[in-house]
Amino acid sequence: MSKTAITPTRAENFSEWYQNVIVAADLAETSPSAGSMTVKPYGWAIWELMRDELDKRIKAEKVQNVQFPTLIPLEYFNKEAEHVEGFAKECAVVTHHRLKMVDGKLQPDPDSKLTDPYILRPTSETIIGEAMSRWVQSYRDLPLLLNQWTSVFRWEMRPRIFLRTREFFWQEGHNVFATAEEASADAKKMHDVYTKYMRDVLAIDSIVGEKTPEERFAGADHTYTREQIAQDGKALQVGTSHDLGQHFSKSFDIKFLGPDRKLQYAYTTSWGTSSRMMGSVIMIHGDDDGLVLPPSIAPYQVVIIPILPEQNEYARKIEKQFKDAGIRVWLDDSDMRSSDKMWKWIKRGVPIRVEIGEKEVTDNTITLTRRDIGKASKTTVPVKTAHSLIQELLGKMQSDMLVANTAFNKTMITEVKDLAELSKNLEKGKIGFFRLPYKETLAPEFEGLMEKYKISRRCLDEKDPSFVFVAKSY
Repeated sequence: MSKTAITPTRAENFSEWYQNVIVAADLAETSPSAGSMTVKPYGWAIWELMRDELDKRIKAEKVQNVQFPTLIPLEYFNKEAEHVEGFAKECAVVTHHRLKMVDGKLQPDPDSKLTDPYILRPTSETIIGEAMSRWVQSYRDLPLLLNQWTSVFRWEMRPRIFLRTREFFWQEGHNVFATAEEASADAKKMHDVYTKYMRDVLAIDSIVGEKTPEERFAGADHTYTREQIAQDGKALQVGTSHDLGQHFSKSFDIKFLGPDRKLQYAYTTSWGTSSRMMGSVIMIHGDDDGLVLPPSIAPYQVVIIPILPEQNEYARKIEKQFKDAGIRVWLDDSDMRSSDKMWKWIKRGVPIRVEIGEKEVTDNTITLTRRDIGKASKTTVPVKTAHSLIQELLGKMQSDMLVANTAFNKTMITEVKDLAELSKNLEKGKIGFFRLPYKETLAPEFEGLMEKYKISRRCLDEKDPSFVFVAKSY
């Protein structure tokens, strides 16, 4: 059995493997603020690339970025109690506005107790809805298309870095329209924006469709989702889009004067995705040697590793050539042993490693290896054409990773005709997604299967909504 950089392996303990990849790739760590994470420079550099590319796609839909306060008055949540009920157990409440020294320790000052408490933002529909009620007066103010990149707070009891932490990073879009048809089209359009982004940028092929009535977002008429399949077969919900109808506009009095001079309620949508995308990249593309990054989100698409210090000057010339060609490159001329350098960057998932030894300098060549397929891709090429070959390989690696994920997903979906067949598969320990008639999950027996095997309805099949996908999830 060959040695791997990460122990335990995925097959031995997937959950622990995931946590160890985060450490080995130097992405993030648990924070002294219990249940939260500190994202380290390399992890944040990946997130910035993910964020910036999605931001471009959002702005291409004529959405404008805004920023709303972290503190939301409790009274706003009471206006939309049905929606907020799902977050109620996870809300952090600010009840005092100053501290006082008591017996040598700072504690909340009883005299500073707030008459009207605030909630640390778990999501922003309430405070944005209040603003929309002031910003929208006429049909000429519509559509109003807003997005914010921010952090939110939910008091998770079982936190896991990137997947579920008490503070995490996301974007949330909130749009307002004059008609139900426009809102419906917008919710589906933003759903499609996410789906294409996941494919083009993260090289992840999602299972897409509408949430069932039992699982849809509280207060939504329709919720569209993408469910990604981790290598252990569990579902990762990454990005949802909601058609909210007039539910929120009626709660927050978002009205406009139409061309007919009549006052009417608007229609709204909301849509968002989060730093959970980082977790999905790890769980879907990672291997037993660590992180594997699609080139589009790799802070360094190429790392150059001189075997000995004597090759550093030659390596710098290669580095300049790659930078001039627009390739994100890192020259590792540290005094670590070359083998340690290689393992460091393997674990960090850099798409292409370039090795430079005495032979490469003599022959005016470089030796390169793709991270996703390893030794099978190792080749030596002339320096003169290296940058164009690297660019070609980066494009091929990006597309190959998507093809591999699409093929993997097909192996992880099992067709079952009824609950009896579903139960047999679960009892045998079968992992992955199960596709079965939606009506089957409405039988009382399905509740027992959900409880016993910790499964849930993930979404209706977009191609045939009479079928639903069922799986365990994160």
